[in-house]
Amino acid sequence: MDEATATEVVESLRSRRIFASLNRRAGVYNVGVRVVIPDGREAIWDNDGAAGLEAMVLRDGVLVGFVPQIPDSDDLDAAAITEIIANADYDASPDTSAEARSQTTTPRPPSIPAAAPSRSRWRDRLRRTD
Repeated sequence: MDEATATEVVESLRSRRIFASLNRRAGVYNVGVRVVIPDGREAIWDNDGAAGLEAMVLRDGVLVGFVPQIPDSDDLDAAAITEIIANADYDASPDTSAEARSQTTTPRPPSIPAAAPSRSRWRDRLRRTD
């Protein structure tokens, strides 16, 4: 997203009473839109410079979710981007449709963790044999 589009999106979101600001990456010319979510999270929209619109959802700087890339969103204007961001559901569960389930592979059984060495073995190894 270029800076002019991001600025227009931020202004449109603010007119809708959505707390938004420009998000610049240091040393890079990528500009995105930061949206504060009322429960303490924030969404960073399109800050990676890749084509298409997607968002990272962060809480205290830690990734806690994401909005996957929206198909055919690489040529949207500021009004369309504003609509997408304003109507985003950050609490939506992942896609569980039959089509999505058919594309996933069969889950593997969980692996059994290796047993940790017992304390007595370590004691025996470190014991002095005078």
